[in-house]
Formats: sequence, C-alpha cells, structure tokens
Amino acid sequence: MITIRTIALAALAALATGFSVPATAQDGPLRIEITEGVVEPLPFALPTFVAEDGGAGELAADISQVVAADLTGTGLFRRIPSEAFVSEVTEFTSTVTYANWKAINAQALITGAVTTEGDTVTVKFRLFDVFSEAPLGEGLQMRGSRESWRRLAHKVADAVYSRITGESGYFDSRVVFVSEQGPKDQRQKRLAVMDYDGANVQYLTDGRSLVLAPRFSPSGDRVLYTSYESGFPQIYQMDVGSVTPRPLPVPAESMTFSPRYAPDGETIVFSAATNGNTDIYRLRPGASTPEQLTDAPSIETAPSYSPDGNRIVFESDRSGTPQLYVMPANGGEARRISFGQGRYGTPVWSPRGDLIAFTKQNQGRFHIGVMRTDGSEERLLTASFLDEGPTWAPNGRVLMFTRESSGAGGSSSLYSVDVSGRNLSLVDTPEAASDPAWSPLLP
Repeated sequence: MITIRTIALAALAALATGFSVPATAQDGPLRIEITEGVVEPLPFALPTFVAEDGGAGELAADISQVVAADLTGTGLFRRIPSEAFVSEVTEFTSTVTYANWKAINAQALITGAVTTEGDTVTVKFRLFDVFSEAPLGEGLQMRGSRESWRRLAHKVADAVYSRITGESGYFDSRVVFVSEQGPKDQRQKRLAVMDYDGANVQYLTDGRSLVLAPRFSPSGDRVLYTSYESGFPQIYQMDVGSVTPRPLPVPAESMTFSPRYAPDGETIVFSAATNGNTDIYRLRPGASTPEQLTDAPSIETAPSYSPDGNRIVFESDRSGTPQLYVMPANGGEARRISFGQGRYGTPVWSPRGDLIAFTKQNQGRFHIGVMRTDGSEERLLTASFLDEGPTWAPNGRVLMFTRESSGAGGSSSLYSVDVSGRNLSLVDTPEAASDPAWSPLLP
C-alpha cells in the first residue's frame, strides 16, 4: 500500500484542448502548454536522489532513473546529463543555488531523498522553477513497501508532470495485453498485465486457450476478455488480484466478443453472434440475460462508452464498409460519424470525452487516428503495414496500440504515441505483444 502524506499540486495554467502537445518555455511561472506548434522539450535537472541511510543507496538511484525515464518518455521533457552539473546535491534540505542550475540552462530542478525502515520506503522530493527562483512543490512525501519502489517512482513523476503541465499524470498505471510466443501459425497467446512502461509483467492465463481483447474495469481490479476455451468465442471476467476467471452469463449458443465495461464498472457491453447475425448487447448488474441494443442485418461490434455513460460508439458495416457510429447508451437511432476514405474500426472514447480513437485501413496501409466525437477534425497519427486497436492513457493524452511487422515471420509489438502524432515509441515487452488496454490511475 502506498500513501501520499502531502501533495499540493495546483495546476499552473488552464491548458488548451488542441491535439498537439508541444512544450513552450514561458516568462513567469514554469509550465508546459498543450497547444499547436513546434515542440521544444523542457530541460530539467534531476540529481540522483540522496540515500539517507545505508539501505537506501541502490533504491535511491533506481527511483531517480525511473522518474527521469517517465518524464523524458513523454517527449515533453529533456534530462540534462549529470556530467554538466556545476554543483552536486548531497543533502535533501540544502539551499538551492539557482545560479548553478541556470548556468546549465535547467528550467526545472527535481531533488529527492530516500529513506528505508525495514520493508518501508519513504521518498521525499522537491520541485523548483530555476529561472523564477521559486519552489513549485515543497514537503512532498510518499511511502510504500520496498517491493513497490517502482510505483513510488511513478507517483513522483506523476506529481512533477501534473505540477508543470496542469494535467493529471499517467505513469502509475498498468496495461493488460496479450503476450504471444511461437511461430505465426501456431502462436500461443496468454493474458498478461504490466506497468505502463513494460516492467513487472504478470501472466494471468496459461496459454492453453486462445485469448483476445482484454479490457480493464474503471477501478482496475477486473478484466474482461474473449476466450476460445470452449472452442468458440466467449467472454470471461477475471479478478486481477486472485486471477480467478468466470464466464459471462450469456446464452451458451451465442458467440460473444468485444466486451467493454460501462463507466459504472458493473454494466458490460459486448457483441454477440446469434443465428448468423452480430449485434451489440448490454448486461446490467444482477441481470441473468443481456439486453439487445442494435437490431440490424449488418455486423455491429467493438462498442465503447462515452465517459458520462450516455452514448456508445461502435463499428458497423451497415453502409457497405466498416464505419463508426454513435448511439444512445440504451440503444436507438445511430448516427454515422466517419466519412473519410477507407474502413474504420475498433473505436474507443477518450477518458476526457473530447475525442474518439480508431483504426483505419486505406490504400493498403493501417493507421491509428483520432476524431472529434461528431466525426470532425479527423487526424491520422500513425501509418504502417498493420497498426490497430488503440487504447487511451488515463489522462487522455497518449495512445497505445498494436503494430505488426510484415512478412511471413512478422510479429506484434506495442507502441505508444501522443495525440499530436509525435513521440512514437516502442513499449518494451519480454515477448511479442498485442491487444493492449490501459488501466485507470492506480489507487
């Protein structure tokens, strides 16, 4: 368990809601604005955190590295190498000599200290605006178990990110995905969960049955997924802590897939194929049978709720090719929102409510894209042989997706990209990986 004793991180400025995510230095208080424009990452200095006892030395170095990696991984921050430092930080309470940090053009300074007591680790940290010569965060302290040191580091990075950007962070989160092994025609697929950056992988299934499309609950404690254990697709729900799966209570003769939780964390929406027709259904808490939300001769699939729970975006080929539609959460008339060239699928609503991400296939290429919820301002963020299945970071600023390489021996990997299309990055996983789904921020 991790507790935050003191965190006072008021936003410095209201941020624009444009797609692009550049960093701009401003006169006055230090901040990064999310607007349109050219990106110049904000330079920061992060001396290795001070080890305040004999057992904290290695932890202090490791925590410092993870904090720095989290920030630089966003593309919004640039770490100044320690070789450039004019002075060292040997005590957490030392007075900051701003001139020494101005000399190396650091705009932000992050200092910290780590203390251990048995299995308990305490991390203290401070954040300074170098050019304004002002602290941005004092008396910040977190505590957790030695085993959870990476979470402590992610929480520190989230706090710094939030203080400078005015937005919530996303580093203290997890991703559930499908881990893949073996040749392409005999690939073993297991459910797995990891930290957002690929660390701490834990396997949830044994690989004896094909699994697809895992999705976290809003609380992050349960996962929905599709399994072929019975020989055809059926939806299961698993408690992540106990790794206990149970099938969804739906008619045994139905093939069910593409599940997703509603914002209430209990209602589940999914696709079911019955008598040769595929429609979208909803299963409410305590219900023994699902409700049918669509009734069309076309294929309706990949439903995703809006954050307020009032609408559902989904994929349908009722127009002749797969396109995106939005309907009320209780069913009813659906409105088409995608009108560009090509085929659209796997829509997912941003947690901010402002955008819908999707997969697009056009002229032999696959793309991850975003559009406004009315279908306007479509923007393609990636292009490759096969990109598919986007999922949103908890703050709605970054997407993760599957990229498959071409060729007979092609394998799948996870990539992330921000909503401007910048900062495309490979997510390091121990094996081939696909079907990512991001958790909310952990409690």
